[in-house]
Amino acid sequence: MKILNKSVMGAAILAAALFAVLAPRASAQTGTVGGQIMDVNGKPWAGLTVQVVSDQGAKQTAKTDTDGKYNIPGLRSGIYTVTITTFPPPNDKQPPYEFAKVRVESGGEAKADANFKDIMAKQGAAAQEQVKKQEEAKTKFEGMKAHFTAGNAILEQEKAAKAELQNAPKDQRDAAKQKLSDLTDQAAKEYKAAQESAGEKDTNLHLLWAKLGEAYDTGGRNEEAAQAYQQAIASKPDAPGYYNNLGNVLARMGKIDEAKAAYTKSAELDPTNAATAWRNFGISLYNANRLGDAVEPLQKSAELDPKNAQTWYLLGASLVYKMTLKKVGDKEVPEFAPGTIEAYQKAIDLDPNGTYGQQAKAGLEQLQQMAPGIDLKVNVKKKKS
Repeated sequence: MKILNKSVMGAAILAAALFAVLAPRASAQTGTVGGQIMDVNGKPWAGLTVQVVSDQGAKQTAKTDTDGKYNIPGLRSGIYTVTITTFPPPNDKQPPYEFAKVRVESGGEAKADANFKDIMAKQGAAAQEQVKKQEEAKTKFEGMKAHFTAGNAILEQEKAAKAELQNAPKDQRDAAKQKLSDLTDQAAKEYKAAQESAGEKDTNLHLLWAKLGEAYDTGGRNEEAAQAYQQAIASKPDAPGYYNNLGNVLARMGKIDEAKAAYTKSAELDPTNAATAWRNFGISLYNANRLGDAVEPLQKSAELDPKNAQTWYLLGASLVYKMTLKKVGDKEVPEFAPGTIEAYQKAIDLDPNGTYGQQAKAGLEQLQQMAPGIDLKVNVKKKKS
C-alpha cells in the first residue's frame, strides 16, 4: 500500500476547502406572472387587485397600474390560477373573476392578459346587458359624485352667508336674506340631482338626504329640513346624528314632544354621547325662547356630564324663567326655582374666566338685584373650628 506524504495530503484538503468556499452556491430560481387588463371599452383598467394561487396554495397579489399592467415576481415553478379579486368603484361589489391558468418556469415570465371587451363579446347578449348596467352604474356614480361635491361647495358658501346675515346692518339684512335663500336653493338643487343620479337603492342615499337636510337647516327652512332628515333616517335608521339633527329642527318648530322622541332615540343609539344629545335639545329650546321646556333636557345633560360649563349656565338661565313671586307684607318678593343659584355657581367653578363663567356671574348679579340679600355663596365648605 502506498502511503501519502503528509504535506501532499494537507495540500489536497486545503484545495478542497478553497473549492468549497469559491464555488458558487446554487440558488432557487423563480419566475414571474404579468400581463395587462383592459376594461369593457378596451381601455387600460387601473386599480384591480390580481391574485395568483399556486397548485400548492401559495398566494401573491399585485394591483394594476394606470396602464392596466401588473407584475408578480418571485414565484416558484408550478401551475398558477390568476384571478381578479377586487374591482375599483363602482364595480367594487363584483365577485372575483378567474381569467387564466398559467405555468411558471424558473427564470421565465408567464403572460396572463384579459380584455373584458373581448370577454363580454364572447359571453353573449346577457353578459353584454350586465356590462351595460355596470357602465350605467359607473356613469350614475360619477354624476352623483359631481353633484354631491358641488352641493358641498355651495353649502359652505351658504354657511358663510348665514353668518353674514346674523351680523348684517339693518339696511343690508334684506339683501343678506336673499343671498342666503338663493344659496339654499342652489345647494338643494345639487343634492337633489345627486339623488337622481344615485338611484333608489344606492348605499349613499342616506348621506344625500342628510346633506339636503343640512342645506335647508342652514337656510332656516325648518319644514323642508325636517322632511329631509326623516328621509335620511328612513334610509339609515341606526344613525344617531340624523335623529339629533331632526330634533334640533323640530324643537325650533315648537314640536317639543316629537323633538324629545328624536333626541331620546339619538341618546339610545349612542349612549356615550347622550349628554350631548340632551344638551342640544336644551340649546334648541333655549334659542327658541322656550326656557321652561329647556330645563328638563339640560338637567339630564348635567347629570350625564357634570363638567360642562355651558350646560350649567344654560340650566341656570332657564331656571330663572321658573321664578315665582311670593307676597311678603305689601311686597312681592321673587322666589327662585331650586337649583338656580347652584347651576350658575357650577358654571363659574368650571369656567371662571371663560364665556360661560362670566355670563353666570352676570346672571347671579341680576338675581341679587332682583332679591337683595340672597345668599349667593353656594357650595362653599365651612372651615373647621
